[in-house]
Parts: sequence; C-alpha cells; structure tokens
Amino acid sequence: MKILLLHSDFIEWEPKKKAVPMAEDVEKKPKKVNEALVVFTAVEKSDEKDQEKVVRNSIKEILDVFRQVKAKTIVLYPYAHLSSDLAQPSVALKVLKDMESDLGKKAPVVRAPFGWYKAFNLKCKGHPLSELSKSISAEGAAAPAAKGRVSQEPERGSFQQDEKIDPHQLLREISKSKLDRELLKENDHRILGQRMDLFSFSDGAPGMVFWHDKGWTLYNELISFWREEHRKAGYQEISTPVVLDKKLWQISGHWEKYRENIFLTKYENRDFAVKPMNCPGALLVYKSRPKSYRDLPLRIAELGVVHRHELSGVLTGLFRAIKFTQDDAHIFCTEDQLENEIVGIMDMVDRFYRKFGFDYHVELSTRPEKRIGNDKFWDKAERILEDVLKKKKIKYKINKGDGAFYGPKIDFHIKDSQGRTWQCATIQLDFAMPERFEITYTGEDNNPHTPVMIHRVVYGAIERFIGVLLEHLNGNLPVWLSPVQVRVLSFTERNNPAAKKVHEKFLEAGIRAELDIENRTVEHKVRDAELQKIPYMIVIGDKEENSKSIAVRTRGDKKVQFGVRLDSFISKVCEEIRKRGFVPTGKA
Repeated sequence: MKILLLHSDFIEWEPKKKAVPMAEDVEKKPKKVNEALVVFTAVEKSDEKDQEKVVRNSIKEILDVFRQVKAKTIVLYPYAHLSSDLAQPSVALKVLKDMESDLGKKAPVVRAPFGWYKAFNLKCKGHPLSELSKSISAEGAAAPAAKGRVSQEPERGSFQQDEKIDPHQLLREISKSKLDRELLKENDHRILGQRMDLFSFSDGAPGMVFWHDKGWTLYNELISFWREEHRKAGYQEISTPVVLDKKLWQISGHWEKYRENIFLTKYENRDFAVKPMNCPGALLVYKSRPKSYRDLPLRIAELGVVHRHELSGVLTGLFRAIKFTQDDAHIFCTEDQLENEIVGIMDMVDRFYRKFGFDYHVELSTRPEKRIGNDKFWDKAERILEDVLKKKKIKYKINKGDGAFYGPKIDFHIKDSQGRTWQCATIQLDFAMPERFEITYTGEDNNPHTPVMIHRVVYGAIERFIGVLLEHLNGNLPVWLSPVQVRVLSFTERNNPAAKKVHEKFLEAGIRAELDIENRTVEHKVRDAELQKIPYMIVIGDKEENSKSIAVRTRGDKKVQFGVRLDSFISKVCEEIRKRGFVPTGKA
C-alpha cells in the first residue's frame, strides 16, 4: 500500500463521476473536514495476500503521525494515482473499510467515498513530520523501493548483466511523458514551462527538472540577485557534498526523524545518504577551523542541491520534486546577537518578496511532540522568536506543534494572484544541533562556548519559487528575469539586413535578444512573441529603415510606438534591467 500523509487546516472534495461500478453512495458522506491528517491511500496487488498485516502496519504508521501532529480527525482518502499496480476494487474497498473500522476505535475517522473521480481542495499546514510518503507492506513501512531486480554488488572492474537489454525499448520507457492539458489551468506553470521552453520532465529522472537554456537563464537571474543581496548582508557562500556519511545524519537527528525520505547508497562498505537537507555540511564547515567570539556572527549561505524520496503519484512539476535547490543559510552567533540576526533575516525576506510583488503573512510554529534538545532550550527559543515578532509589530498566527524537530520557526506564507498561499521563507532557531556536533567558539573569557544556530531560507526551494512566480504572473516576467527580453522582427524579407543590425546592437548592449526574420506575416511573428511572453517586440520595416528608427510594441499592449530612437530605447531597457523592477510588462 502507498500512503501520503498531509496535516491540513481543511480538506473538501466533490465527487464528479463514477470510476468503478461499485462506487459508494456519496450522499451520506461528509464533503469537508477541518483540522485533519489526510491520508491519501492506494491499495496494491501485493497487498492482496496479507491484507490483515498491511492494514495493521498502515494503522500503526498513521496513528504515530496523527498523535505527533495533534490533528483532530483522520481522513482516509482513496487516491489511485499513488500507484500503477492497483489491487482489484473489491479488495481495495475491503482494505479501506477495515482500516476505517480499526482506526475508528482509537481516533475520529472520516473516509472519502470510494470509486469516484473527485475534485478536492486542501490547505496543508506543512508539518515536517506529516508531509511523508510511505510504502506499507506486510513486513512494515519503508521508503518506496525502485521497481526491478537488484543484483548483488559485482567485484570491482566486473559487469553483471542478468537480462538482454533492448536500448530502443529502454528509450521508449523513459521517454518524456505528454502533459495532459485538459486537467490543468492555462496559467499552470507546467503549461507555461512548455510554451516558453523553460524546462521539461522525463521518466528517466522522475521528480527532477530538466532545465532548458531559457529556464536556466531565469534560474540564474534569481540566483544572481540572491548572491548580490547576500554579499551586501555579510554572508559567505559555501558548497558542500551531496552525499554524506550516515553517521552525520544520526548526529543531526535526521536519520531517526526523516530516514524514509532519504536516498541511501554505499561506498567501501560504509553507509552514505544523499542529503535531504544542508545543515550537517554547514556544521562541518564551521568545525573545520577554530572560532572565537570575534568571528561571530558567522553567516554561511549555500545554494544546496538536495534529494528527497517521494512517491511518484505526489510529484507535481516544480511544486513537489525529488531533486531541488534550497537557498539555505546557517548563522552561528551568540545569544546576545540573536535578535539582530533574526531581524536582519526578516528584513531580507521582506525585500525579496516586495521585489516580486508578493504579499505575505507570518506564522510561529512551536515544538513538535518528537524533538531533540531539552525543554529549557525550547522555552528560550520560542520566547526569543515571539519577542522579535512583537517588537517588530508583526501580526502572526501560532501553529502549535508544527516546529522543526530541532527548533521552533517563523514561517512566511506568500499569497499569489489566485489567492493561494505558499510557505517559502522560514527562520528556524536551533540550540540542539550545535551541541550534538560539539561546535564551540572561544569567548572573551578564553573559555569554550556553544553558539546558537539559525537555519533559514528565503526562496525556499528555488524550483518551487519559480513555479509560484510563473503562475502568479501568468508567465509575464519582469524584464530583468525574462529569458528573452527583446525580439526583433522584420516586416518583409527586404528588411532582414536592417533587422540583423538592430539585433546586433541589442546583443552588444548585453540585452538578451532574439531575431525573427522568417518568411511569415508580422502579425504571426507578434502573436508568437506574445505566446513566448517576451516583454518587447521591435518591428523593422521600410519606414523604420528610412527614418533610422524602430517601432516598439510592449507585451500585452496592442499600441505600437513608432519613430523610437534605437539608442534611447536600449538605454531605457538597460536601466530597467539594472533596477530589477518587480512590476512586469503585460497583464498578469
């Protein structure tokens, strides 16, 4: 059985169409539940032999998370998309009824109707222990295993082949899947990504983004802005390995709390993990040289690539991926420096979100049931975060039990043009890991002291932030972020040489420009540029050649400016790029 657990403020659903003849009666079922641990479930063929054990093991896992997050109700939600190897509907329904019956003896349970195509809407709290995908068998719970056989490790230098390989068949199996546009809105970032040629996905690397040239340009522009802001704020930038020894994750606490979502590997009979987070790497950089109080605060930033084990059915383009980059930073400081550092982070988050036109609200998440560190430090950490919020006169909501396992946190939820909220930036206060990793600094008294550690991100996952930004602006990115900032169009073939010269002028000025001199109407060329969400279209016809001027059309505006001087327009665009204005041209 595959399950996905999400701690939610609410979930509501609407049955649309029967999926199987034995679909249940929906009239007697509730259609909305508040404060719930939502358990998306898919019963598989492998569950048919040992149904009782599968039910028992599933209930154990569900109750464990339910008690930790302190939800009010468990919602069992049949969700076939989690697996491609489903059990017979009669078996699946029996398993779900058995789960409902047994869970109902220990907690309030609601089961969404079985056998229907359903539209659903939920608001996820984002609790670190509830956003978990699990594979349940008769033996227990585990991270989902890869399909196929695993051979014993061959001797060094040898190669094992246990079946004949057909490369053409393999290519067909991992070929790019087609996007079902009928199920998506027109501003869905996956549709915009295809239309604007930004990125793609492939079964050859599920949940991992293939960035195209234009998408990588957008990605790197966000990073360039990030780097400039962090240099000005006194951060050092580091890069740490993607694969780290298992022992580090045992020390940090991730092995106990997060192991099911970690990719594992071996090297010379040692267990290693592909990092799901960046904290241990930053701690090792700190430990590499002795520190004194004069070195603090030490602000270490990292654009860290992480991987997290997820079920294929929950992957959602850029919003939920297996491999992504976090704009992490870890600040090591004294307790006296904490307030200034937290305020500095909050100010930076505010600058970033205002740059992109996002409104946001703030939530304070407190200690979860399962955590590391003693209550004395938790009391202090929660008090410090709350005092800073009050001094800054920031309105906030308290989310009890939703903190990280190593410390409480302040979360920033941005609001997009559709009214949806996304938790991106976070500030996490940690007294526990510095002690566990035995990091110290020499104080003014010449004695060793343990620093406090702040974990923080601004974008969060850069991939996810790009997805939110694309949908928020409907692809109409501001000029500085647009992969192509200007496209030069020739009116007729005889204008091609002049259009080429104008195109070269833009390139010489450092403006990302494209040239369209194909043999088609200018209306067709303009329409194509609009679909590509290009901010400015420059038309060169006979009139422009004779007057040595350009005609300018702005994205989303049908009016054309004639007689514009090329040098003046280039200066205008360069100034727009330099200022990095967040108001895009075109309608979002």
